[in-house]
Amino acid sequence: MQTTTARRGLDWVMAGLLLVIPAAFLHSNFKNPGSLNVLDRVVLKVSSPLQGAVAWAIDGVGGVWNRYVWLVDVQEENDELRRENERLRRELAATRRAAGEQKQLEALVDLRRTLPAETVGARVVAAGMNPWFRVSRITLDRGDGEVKAGMPVLGADGVVGRIQRVYGRHADVLLAVDPQSSIDVVVQGSGSRGVLKGLGGENGYRCKIDYLGRGEEVKEGDYVVTSGLGGAFPPDRNVGRVKRVTKVEYGLYQEVEVEPTVDFSRLGAVLVVLAPPPPPDPSAKQKKTPEAAFGVRPYK
Repeated sequence: MQTTTARRGLDWVMAGLLLVIPAAFLHSNFKNPGSLNVLDRVVLKVSSPLQGAVAWAIDGVGGVWNRYVWLVDVQEENDELRRENERLRRELAATRRAAGEQKQLEALVDLRRTLPAETVGARVVAAGMNPWFRVSRITLDRGDGEVKAGMPVLGADGVVGRIQRVYGRHADVLLAVDPQSSIDVVVQGSGSRGVLKGLGGENGYRCKIDYLGRGEEVKEGDYVVTSGLGGAFPPDRNVGRVKRVTKVEYGLYQEVEVEPTVDFSRLGAVLVVLAPPPPPDPSAKQKKTPEAAFGVRPYK
């Protein structure tokens, strides 16, 4: 019983101190400095470190909270800027792609004006890729009733290949760099003739010229163009440039490697040659003599 009474008394004392001490702190802090007594000074001296610690803790918590709020705002702003940057990049890529396609179309229009043969434009709607991201086949949006197998395909930069297969509303193109392709060509400068065949490299586009005699003068950098023989490809269309010449010690022919002028990975539109150009008139350059009319010849 006495223990319970003593404990209650202690609780009352502690409660009184908890009420009196803050009141004394407040009374001393709000008091005019000129009217402070000894007790007030003692209270202020004791409370100053406590007040400093409390103020430091409050400032620290407030600073952490402010930095957290600021970082949240910065993160949201960064996310917004990142999304805006991604959108602008997509728009820029689309604009560049459209500009590239427009440039190709303009070049094809100019090419069409220079061709004596009948042609039709076509868009590249699909491309077959190998594991090294090299284009091995392209598909055009021209099909049955529009194009036929074997028709030449030209790009703005030169020869692309031939129509290999027509199905429905589409057609596959056998590229000039395919090992199954063969095109009669001429090396500009020397006038040497040969047959261009694809090498089918894994990670590049390469061709070679077969049946080029050892005595033919061919050097690196020479342009290779179509000969026009066979009536398929129009003459003087760019095919590639000589990249390497190897003259073997034995044999009839030299080894000539050609780098195509067409970038097959960037083709967006092409021209399909529907019919070969008409053969030249053999009598076009001959001087004609006027025929007699009613038995009378005109004066010369």
